[in-house]
Amino acid sequence: MCRAHAFNARWAARRLSNQPNRGKPMTTLTQREPLTPGQELVQGAYESGLEPMRHPRRKSLQEAYGFDDVAIVPGAVTINPELTDVSTELAGQRLEIPILAAAMDAVVDPHFAVDVGRHGGLAVLNLEGLQCRFDDPAEVLEEVAASDTETATEILQQAYTAPIRDELIGLRVQQIKDGGVAAAVSVTPPNAKRLATAIKEAAPDVFVVQSTVTTARHYSRSERGLILSELISEMGIPTLVGNTVGFDASLELMEEGIAGLLVGVGPGAACTSREVLGIGVPQVSATIECAYARDVYFERTGRYVPIITDGGIRTGGDFCKALVSGADAVMIGSPFAGALEAPGRGFHWGMATPHAELPRGVRVHVGQHTTLDRLLFGPTSRTDGTENLIGALRTCMGSVGAQTIRDLQQTEMVIAPAIKTEGKRYQMMRD
Repeated sequence: MCRAHAFNARWAARRLSNQPNRGKPMTTLTQREPLTPGQELVQGAYESGLEPMRHPRRKSLQEAYGFDDVAIVPGAVTINPELTDVSTELAGQRLEIPILAAAMDAVVDPHFAVDVGRHGGLAVLNLEGLQCRFDDPAEVLEEVAASDTETATEILQQAYTAPIRDELIGLRVQQIKDGGVAAAVSVTPPNAKRLATAIKEAAPDVFVVQSTVTTARHYSRSERGLILSELISEMGIPTLVGNTVGFDASLELMEEGIAGLLVGVGPGAACTSREVLGIGVPQVSATIECAYARDVYFERTGRYVPIITDGGIRTGGDFCKALVSGADAVMIGSPFAGALEAPGRGFHWGMATPHAELPRGVRVHVGQHTTLDRLLFGPTSRTDGTENLIGALRTCMGSVGAQTIRDLQQTEMVIAPAIKTEGKRYQMMRD
């Protein structure tokens, strides 16, 4: 077990053992040893029927690690990269490459979804985005690309006042299926029940319920709210849910019957949730936590729930570290947005950018500097790891002796904050 994995696993185990016994009577203190003044106070409160006062506790912080903080340890055995198997199983689909394209306006339209599917991956279409509000969203996309950053947000906010149209949901799903690939679609929890009928009639292959943070227990003014287990049963479609970053929340979501879990709060290049809300956990630690929940759940039930690291992946190195952290696949946005085939015209923005009251994303310029083929499979002349992601994955797997993604998940990892700077003086001096 890698050091980061062991650290996080021990922390999760301690949290489970230290959970307060809410709703249970407090255990009476024994008289074997003299009671301290604090214990006498608690004992007296319990015996008098009052709510016992808890001892103050200092809040403590633990370390958490992102992609730049860790390194993959080379193996004692190596294999040729061409002998590796990079496929994965997800929501009833066999993916030849462990990559999903993020459900973002600038990344996925029906044409791009078909292209990604033909390359062996899976692209997720945002049913609350421009594609299901406009017959032809090209005009809005052109306007966003031509504007400055602040105006772009206002344009998107205005565009999102147009209603989501049920007939466009069916049309977009059919356009993807007509391309001979699996169709995956995404909605946020507030719209999941309202759009459920139209989605079920459209019959996508994979259904995604996704928001900044999603939990199995959510309190609202609604009398019943969204009960994931009921939605999943009603839809009859393999359902991925996210996003989350922790052991407890992951385990509870798996118990709802989800087919896969999206991991990551705020790491995306176009997402500003960490700045606006102050929430998030670096992706390596978050993935380790959620993968540990998957393994515990599998041991209990025999059902394996794949983990998808969503966001923050810029290079082949990040991609490989996500899988070594325990992910079964990754979801990426901005690298795809930079492909010539993507609909964003060289720009990219987060899913929460058009939020009417509190935008949590920004339009960023990524350029159109690559093709989907070159991004995934090369060949490339770039030396920064941003192209030929699958080539990088196969080479990494060969270097650690991993034939499959499951093998790669078992690879050792170390905390190494100097991994990108050690001995790189001349590279760091480059223009």
